Amino acid sequence: MATRPRFGKKISRLLLPILLLLVVALVIALATIVYGIIIPPRRSYLVTPQTFSSISGTGRGLKVTEETWRNRDGTSARGWLLRGAEGAPAVVFLHRYGGDRSLLLNLGMKISEATNCTILWPDLRGHGLNPPVQWTSFGTRESDDLLAALDFLRNLKGDGQNKLVGERFGVYGVELGAYVALRAAVSDTSIQVLALDSLPRDQNELVDSAIRNDVRVNTSALVVPARLATRIFFVKKYDNKSSCEMARSVGERRVLLLAGEDDGYLRVSTKSLVPCFPKPANLEARTDLSLTGFTLPSATGEQGEVYDRPVIDFFVKNLH
Repeated sequence: MATRPRFGKKISRLLLPILLLLVVALVIALATIVYGIIIPPRRSYLVTPQTFSSISGTGRGLKVTEETWRNRDGTSARGWLLRGAEGAPAVVFLHRYGGDRSLLLNLGMKISEATNCTILWPDLRGHGLNPPVQWTSFGTRESDDLLAALDFLRNLKGDGQNKLVGERFGVYGVELGAYVALRAAVSDTSIQVLALDSLPRDQNELVDSAIRNDVRVNTSALVVPARLATRIFFVKKYDNKSSCEMARSVGERRVLLLAGEDDGYLRVSTKSLVPCFPKPANLEARTDLSLTGFTLPSATGEQGEVYDRPVIDFFVKNLH
């Protein structure tokens, strides 16, 4: 009888180091994944205001200035600014996860020409070349950053030392940028016009997508633990707000929902959010586009115009 307990102890002693090794390996793997997604991929800007001027031949890009301001948590933020008419509204352009402000420069220029509004292109935290904040929070901190950007715009002065920007703001966002815009709109009613391209259902969808793209594996056995590890890393900075719940709070705001064939699961999530908005008369939904903000920067001139025109018309009609 004594042989069995001794045999069991031997097996336990053999298995325990192996189990510990597996646990350590799992922790290292999850930590590597979390590190890989909170620091988004970065690349050189697709276009800058200076190169835009040389390509377009209009010189408008030379009027764009590099600006910095403080986020509400004390960190630094930066963006390109194109001043519009004194007292006119402003529009903020927010890029997708893994993108940067240069991806939306052309569309912002077109809306500036059509509306004469002030335009701001920020880099979301963790994005762009040499960002002042190295990591992304997948929307939690970024929504506060957008509110800080609006504070920055409110304090701008025109040539006559009057307020440059009026009391109404518009926001255009793609994926992460769309989620950030919706979160901020719930807190600030001066955001009156929202163009939301490829809107995820919640923060979890953003994180899951980042994990899949980072590890190139689409299995819940890995994605779910990695998402849990991400939540543990952020602690209280992870706030998985539902886009549908937030959409119910937008009230009378004007909303344009955009989705299409090139944005994968986001087309389904965007279409599912249509019933969540309380005022159907204030909502325009175009969810069968041939391209979205994901592929807009690489589109031809004709393809880009098909996408740009409804967005421009939406802001022209609703901003003033």
